[in-house]
Amino acid sequence: MQLFENAKLGPVELRNRFIKAATFEGRSRRGEVTDDLIEFHRRMAAGGVAMTTVAYLAVSSDGRTDRHCIVLSPESTEGLSRLALAVHDEGAALGAQLGHAGPVANSRSNGAPSLAPSAGWSPMGQRLTEATPDDLKRIIADFARGAEQAAEAGIDSLEIHMGHNYLISSFLSPKLNRRSDDWGGTIEGRVRLAREVATAVRSAVGRQVAVTAKLNMDDGVKGGLGLDDAIEAARLLDADGTLDALELTGGSSLANPMYLFRGEAPRKDFAATLPLPLRMGFKVVGRHFMPSYPFEEAYFLPQARAVARQVSLPAILLGGVTRPSTARAALDEGFSFIALGRALLMEPDIINRWAAGDEAPSACTHCNRCMPSIYTGTRCVLVDEVPAS
Repeated sequence: MQLFENAKLGPVELRNRFIKAATFEGRSRRGEVTDDLIEFHRRMAAGGVAMTTVAYLAVSSDGRTDRHCIVLSPESTEGLSRLALAVHDEGAALGAQLGHAGPVANSRSNGAPSLAPSAGWSPMGQRLTEATPDDLKRIIADFARGAEQAAEAGIDSLEIHMGHNYLISSFLSPKLNRRSDDWGGTIEGRVRLAREVATAVRSAVGRQVAVTAKLNMDDGVKGGLGLDDAIEAARLLDADGTLDALELTGGSSLANPMYLFRGEAPRKDFAATLPLPLRMGFKVVGRHFMPSYPFEEAYFLPQARAVARQVSLPAILLGGVTRPSTARAALDEGFSFIALGRALLMEPDIINRWAAGDEAPSACTHCNRCMPSIYTGTRCVLVDEVPAS
């Protein structure tokens, strides 16, 4: 496989092997598809990626991360259609991440309970309400309806969010899922929601749209989902035949977001986004909530390799790929696509540069100060700080 040759993701023809990973854009005030959001993804498409992925589209109002999250509905279809057209005009495909935030949802902002596998409190002090079987049946139907809306808008590929302790991921976690019914217990019970959602989404859109899953391999939290259970979850999803690929990830938005990012922990920048009364408390808990992990090139590769070897599904490698040589090596050992995030925030046209033969790596320093910028429009703050010449 070559980095810059056409490739198939399910039914979707992609112009190369690079995908812009789903990362919060912070450009959908009041849940609207803004011109700023469209331009963000148009620029990624113009920069050479084969597909850029919108994050994050909620399948219901209670599944939003907060009130500024876009909900897949007839009201959002027109805006998403304009977004799809802008991306297609640049020669790229458009992906979208579908999800229900579950315990990650801000209940106060949404005006709805934060649903979870089991009742309790989040690490940030938010009450979690146990989802009933009727809640789960309704949410599965919401995923199917949302998938239909996304396909109607012209979105080419749907990524089901099964990571970072959002709702489906929280059901996979033995720490968060303490249920004794058919939705909990063994990994077969804990993966039930993931499988039923994937089946419902596939049934809703048929084979004309790609359907993938962003699956946690490790929550990075003691007692959470680990690699062995993640492999079994992947094998069960693979056996169902509903997915076109797995994008392999890790970490918990609830308890350990830095496990996903690696590199410096931007605690000071993050604290500045909090209301003043919370800043002092964050100084105390920040080191526990945001520990620093050394950055290594392709840091998820060992775990992703272990999962990919156990399934027949194409695998998408995510996590710290900053060099074309690293991407080629991943393809050589069987990965089908490479997902990039921070490298594209710093340099949206890095794929065009690599395709032209410039092999220099991304200049991203992994300072992770882009993380707190999600509240004002996700961006590389180092680029913003460079004085105009």
